[in-house]
Amino acid sequence: MMLASGSGDEGTRFLLLSLLLFAPQETGSRQVHYAVPEEAKHGTFVGRIAQDLGLELAELVPRLFRVASKGRGDLLEVNLQNGILFVNSRIDREELCGRSPECSIHLEVVVERPLQVFHVEVEVKDINDNPPVFPRTQKNLYIAESRPLDSRFPLEGASDADIGVNALLNYRLSPNEYFSLEVPTNDDQVKPLQLVLKKPLDREVASELLLVLKATDGGKPELTGTVEVQITVLDANDNAPVFDKAVHRVKLLENTRNGTLVLRLNASDLDEGSNSHILYSFATDVSPDTAATFCIEPVTGEIKVNGKIDFEETQLWKLQIEAVDNGSPPMFGHCTILIEVVDINDNAPELLVTSLSLPVPEDALLGTVIALISVTDHDAGVNGQVTCSLTPQSPFKLMPTFKNYYSLVLDSALDREKVSHYQLVVTARDGGSPSLSATASVSVEVADVNDNSPLFAQPEYTVFVKENNPPGCHIFTVSARDLDAQENALVSYSLVERRVGERALSSYVSVHAESGQVYALQPLDHEELELLQFQVSARDAGVPPLGSNVTLQVFVLDENDNAPALLPLTTRALDEADAPRQRLLVLVKDHGEPALVATATVLLSLVDSGQAPKASSRASLGAQGSGTALVDVNVYLIIAICAVSSLLVLTLLLYTALRCSAPPTKGWCGPGKPKLVCSSAVGSWSFSQQKPQRVCSGEGPPKTDLMAFSPSIPPGSRDNGEQQEICGNI
Repeated sequence: MMLASGSGDEGTRFLLLSLLLFAPQETGSRQVHYAVPEEAKHGTFVGRIAQDLGLELAELVPRLFRVASKGRGDLLEVNLQNGILFVNSRIDREELCGRSPECSIHLEVVVERPLQVFHVEVEVKDINDNPPVFPRTQKNLYIAESRPLDSRFPLEGASDADIGVNALLNYRLSPNEYFSLEVPTNDDQVKPLQLVLKKPLDREVASELLLVLKATDGGKPELTGTVEVQITVLDANDNAPVFDKAVHRVKLLENTRNGTLVLRLNASDLDEGSNSHILYSFATDVSPDTAATFCIEPVTGEIKVNGKIDFEETQLWKLQIEAVDNGSPPMFGHCTILIEVVDINDNAPELLVTSLSLPVPEDALLGTVIALISVTDHDAGVNGQVTCSLTPQSPFKLMPTFKNYYSLVLDSALDREKVSHYQLVVTARDGGSPSLSATASVSVEVADVNDNSPLFAQPEYTVFVKENNPPGCHIFTVSARDLDAQENALVSYSLVERRVGERALSSYVSVHAESGQVYALQPLDHEELELLQFQVSARDAGVPPLGSNVTLQVFVLDENDNAPALLPLTTRALDEADAPRQRLLVLVKDHGEPALVATATVLLSLVDSGQAPKASSRASLGAQGSGTALVDVNVYLIIAICAVSSLLVLTLLLYTALRCSAPPTKGWCGPGKPKLVCSSAVGSWSFSQQKPQRVCSGEGPPKTDLMAFSPSIPPGSRDNGEQQEICGNI
């Protein structure tokens, strides 16, 4: 509580300031109420706003704590060091709210990270800082000496700009023997103050009287105002004009055109002749606003509109009318006209939009406040009742927060890749008939977040490359698309490293990080590597980055870069214990995926050298007699492969060579013994074959892959229980 010292009424006034401070109280989960007296000095404590809102002092600056007051300037301020709300500049309740019984300053408190909005209402308490004021400092009355007792003479009362008890006025008339003061009760405020004649006037005794009327308000300390009443006592004209009604009540629509008749007055005078001729006029102490808004025709008594009738400025007009006769001295009659202004719907709502969180991240949480919207309508009743709507349909909605305040909040999930911008229209419509409306546009940009991985057009690509390519040649280009924006859509490429045999994948190929171009770093050899399969990774530049992989199958196409070569079979020497007929099984297998296989049977017959080989469909080698020894017989198998359409024809050339390593005393190589005749035959083979795999590169006719041959010896031709391998892989 703040204490102030001073002398007289001023010291008491500042004491009242301190007594009017109220403790803060919660009015809702996000609303705080304070009170402060008007005219409080700069720095006057209002409330611990940070503490009352549940905010830590250390987070006020980092969370961008700020206070906004619509149309109230900088009357209140917050110390960010201690979180105290204090008076920053002079607060005049009468200037702020006029004679409205309620007066408050609405504050919007906004903090960010996360965004929170609080509503604080500071009630401005009235102090007795305005004394009662009379329209004039002097009032002149002309009263005939013939006026009867209890005659009444109206006086204009004082006005006080304060409210409540501070504007509750008491009147006192200076002591005199002729007049008393009649003050209307609180229930009958339309009646004016009146002087009541208590003793007959006698012009010859007293032709003039000077009275002082004093008005005192109910404040503490009380303030006063005075007016001097100068009474001139007249002689003759005994009857004053009298109105048919002391009080006239009229309703008038606002915006009524100039010249419109409001009321026709009627007063009568019982006198005769010129003393009964009446002229009408406003009372001499009429306010300038009344004289500028209405006019009165002196003879007919017609009151007409002469200015702007605006409900929002004045809801009730109080006119004091005089009727004066033509007597000498003239006599006056008085009446009061109360004109109630009826509101019409002539004010459209007003919208004020304050954007807070723009642009909005597409992963923003539901309920995120995007903007604050305030609505005002100066009309009254249903004409001032405003409802707000939002168009077109969007992921946002309006939430009422406090009186005519709304928040634009996120109501459903956003996806920038579908809609990146929303143009919203807020419409405020009042309840008048016909209703009036106003619109405001809110532009909401959706900010991108990294929620899309780069995507390839297909998960796998097949690439054909001829062997013996030049080093560094471009063999393919991968491309991935990212639906995000800016750096979230910036894609870079890299190899998914692995081992290819004994070497690293990066020794064979590389990929350009920006363009996605794949290069062969060295010549590829079909005979060494027929298929190179690897993955390329695409990663965006978001945080965290997202990525995906694509598989490349690089087929190395064969070129005729190897001359045919004869390879010797895995062999052993034939001896006399071997059967004269040998059966050989030849297996032919390629390197395809899956591998294809063909088989053939070769029959060998050992015959006497004097005999010619029999013509047979099988290749044979003859011998003379079964008891003759065969020493060091070498058998060679030459295999040629030919591709004719899809038929695989195998031509097997069997060549035998005899070499004698034992003494020529006995056996196959001795004198007089038969000799082995080397012969070759082309056999017709029966075999099974699967359709060979075709490889198409688009650069020439289909090619077949090389094949591997794996011959085997049937069980009857084994030596020492082990099968002798005849043909190796080629």
